[in-house]
Amino acid sequence: MMAEVVETLKKTGIQGTMPADHGDVVCDVCTGRKRKAIKSCLVCLVSYCKTHLKPHYESPAFKKHKLTDATGHLQDKVCSQHDKPLEVYCRTDQQCICYLCTMDEHRGHDTVSAAAGREEMQKRLRETKREFQQRIRRREKELQELREAVGSITSSAQKAVEESEKIFTEMIRSIERRRSEVTELIRDQEKVAVSPAEGHMERLKQEIDELKRRHSELEQLSHTEDHIHFLQRFLRLPVIPEAGFGPRISVNPCYYFGNVTNAVVKLKEQLENVCKMKTAEISDTVTKDTGLPVLVPRTRAEFLQYSCRLALDPNTANRNLHLSEGNRVVTWKRETQSYPDHQERFDSWTQVLCTEGLTGRCYWEVEFSRVGVGVGVAYKGISREGWGNDSALGYNDKSWCLYWYDFIYSFWHNNTYTAVSAPPSPKVGVYLDHRAGTLCFYSVSDTVTLMHRVQTTFTEPLYPGFFLYYSTAKLC
Repeated sequence: MMAEVVETLKKTGIQGTMPADHGDVVCDVCTGRKRKAIKSCLVCLVSYCKTHLKPHYESPAFKKHKLTDATGHLQDKVCSQHDKPLEVYCRTDQQCICYLCTMDEHRGHDTVSAAAGREEMQKRLRETKREFQQRIRRREKELQELREAVGSITSSAQKAVEESEKIFTEMIRSIERRRSEVTELIRDQEKVAVSPAEGHMERLKQEIDELKRRHSELEQLSHTEDHIHFLQRFLRLPVIPEAGFGPRISVNPCYYFGNVTNAVVKLKEQLENVCKMKTAEISDTVTKDTGLPVLVPRTRAEFLQYSCRLALDPNTANRNLHLSEGNRVVTWKRETQSYPDHQERFDSWTQVLCTEGLTGRCYWEVEFSRVGVGVGVAYKGISREGWGNDSALGYNDKSWCLYWYDFIYSFWHNNTYTAVSAPPSPKVGVYLDHRAGTLCFYSVSDTVTLMHRVQTTFTEPLYPGFFLYYSTAKLC
């Protein structure tokens, strides 16, 4: 009896088939206890265990059937309209279709086989994976820089506190209150410098984790053999997140509070009647030494958060410049305009300034009609008389200007020329962070591309200004 049972098992081949566990794709042919499916047929739209799969290998009738790894939801691979297998990819509509669809509602569309569509998408997937890897590396580098900067800030602040405490304990009781003020000021500045970086670090870690998770999903998807599953899954993937979750925080790790100690030593040697003045000195020194983190916008949407509505000042416009559209458009004219005399008018250079002096963070965009334009900023004290450098934007120490002439960009400050390599753009964005001493020029389209960056110290409010020759400039 045992021999007969063994012989029967050999004939049916059931000894090589495992019963299905929870979560396995089951054989659609098995009756009673379902066995684990090992292959699915995209023609039959049925999943088979090892035993019931044999006819597909042995019978010529199944020779042209397409087998794939066992997969559920086979109906997703059938055209809902024609009840035929999805074997074609429509590039026009970016969806999988059957052959009958190519002769029906997708007639005339750009179609390829599923395998060809998979190959195209595979290339996009590789590019997407590469971008994720680059993003991860950039974020990890940024995270490390922030860690080092925060460590430097904390260490320097701690050292400054300790030295200040030691000096203050040697001072007489009349300056005890001022010692506490300085200590509290240092701590406050440390918190202001560290808190944004710590929050940014946490967000960076979360973004890195999310990027790694998404990258892992893409890696798994790239190895599936089912073209239709690949295409459908890839098309349903969320879009790549925009570059970054917000403005990047740039922290300079070289923060030192040593000047505080020097100021406190001087304070110790002074009498009570000069303590107030020296305490003010200390406060100013601490604030400058910390060099608080600066938010640096990276996308046009982030820049627009700092946009300001500017207006041109008719009292500064050269008489060959015509203002229009509420003093937001300026056009070079051969004919002299009938402006009244004014001490702030540029009498020689065809230039004009805006009405408001800017401080803080500001962003504005300018459109040009032709080449022959200068876009810049200037202190109010820039000269308005004559053809000398004192009155030309960018040719003195009171102004900074980007020029676009003969399709070539150049930047000028204090009569010093800097070549700017950038493709021609009819729109330029200007970003000013007055306190950080940052002035940036960008070519603007759907994105922003840095053309030139200035890092200096601004001592007065800055007035946006323009130079024009045979051209028109419009404040956006």
